[in-house]
Amino acid sequence: MANKRDYYEVLGVAKTANAEELKKAFRKLAMQFHPDRNPDNAEAEHKFKEVSEAYDVLRDDQKRAAYDQYGHAAFEGGMGGRGGGQGFDFTSFSDIFDDLFGEFMGGQRGGQRGGGNRGSDLRYNLEITLEDCFKGKAAKIRVPTSIACESCDGSGAEAGAQPIACPTCKGAGKVRAQQGFFTIERACPTCGGAGRVIEKPCKVCGGAGRTHKEKTLSVDIPPGVDEGNRIRLAGEGEAGLRGGTSGDLYVFLTVKPHRLFRREGQHLHCRVPVSMTTAALGGSVEVPTLDGGQARITLPEGTQTGKQFRLRGKGMPSLQQSGFGAGNGDLYIQVMVETPVKLSKKQRELLEEFAKLDGEESSPESTGFFDKVKEMLGGKAE
Repeated sequence: MANKRDYYEVLGVAKTANAEELKKAFRKLAMQFHPDRNPDNAEAEHKFKEVSEAYDVLRDDQKRAAYDQYGHAAFEGGMGGRGGGQGFDFTSFSDIFDDLFGEFMGGQRGGQRGGGNRGSDLRYNLEITLEDCFKGKAAKIRVPTSIACESCDGSGAEAGAQPIACPTCKGAGKVRAQQGFFTIERACPTCGGAGRVIEKPCKVCGGAGRTHKEKTLSVDIPPGVDEGNRIRLAGEGEAGLRGGTSGDLYVFLTVKPHRLFRREGQHLHCRVPVSMTTAALGGSVEVPTLDGGQARITLPEGTQTGKQFRLRGKGMPSLQQSGFGAGNGDLYIQVMVETPVKLSKKQRELLEEFAKLDGEESSPESTGFFDKVKEMLGGKAE
């Protein structure tokens, strides 16, 4: 045992490394030295065996504790059982390798022994209005999918016939493959890991246990949802093969742009035009709210374009679980002062008269602006 390297050194990790750090280090080294990537390379094969042995010991809490206390001697004679030295069992290590590198080896993990394969998850894009986001909605959608075959109840076999044990894997659902010195188990290619095959397949579904059909579903959209939110309908995805578990359906929400309101989180923004006279003299203005009603805001004299008014609680509801409910957001009204157009003769005369009386006090912002321009130009502006 004297020529054996320290397992922590082999993996390049500290003795305090956690399970995730061990797994990451092993994954990197195993990919680097795997025999399939290094054919006829005895040194790479030796290093692959070395890192595999080290990871097999350190990933197991009991083996690791024994190794930390006794070193490699923990696995000599009767002290440690299999896991180190000449007793390292590569077949037992296949579960580790299959978990980490199933795709690299071209395999498929597991399957569902004794049953079919799980159906795929499906995605459905649903466009809703901002009002739907505010109030919530029960929407009906039609989804093309695969459902369990009604003729064979999803078994894939003819009426009265029963699936039989797969002749390739003898019902185990797995087969073993030899990779040089390494033996690994993977899902049986004949039965897909189910362990059973259909001797007399259903004539309707051809033995798949499912058929294609469009189905109508109801989706409950809660108040407060936003662009990009998704709703999961468990078991409403594609039906599994030969009685396997159905996948899920994910409904992704997109929101139509609104003609009046713009949303920012829980808050709403609305630009409201007001007449020049109302802005100058002050007054009250009715503004829309997303619930279909109206609210009234009071404008002080001399209200300028861009001035905002906040209506508390008139924004979007919070998308929270029951019992946590925060209140609605706010609605921000931005005033846009409208310059009059298509003036009558009388209106023009009145405005011209007003212009003659206009002074610094009635237009402080413009007066201040041009004072700054004059100062910047060294007093040359007129």
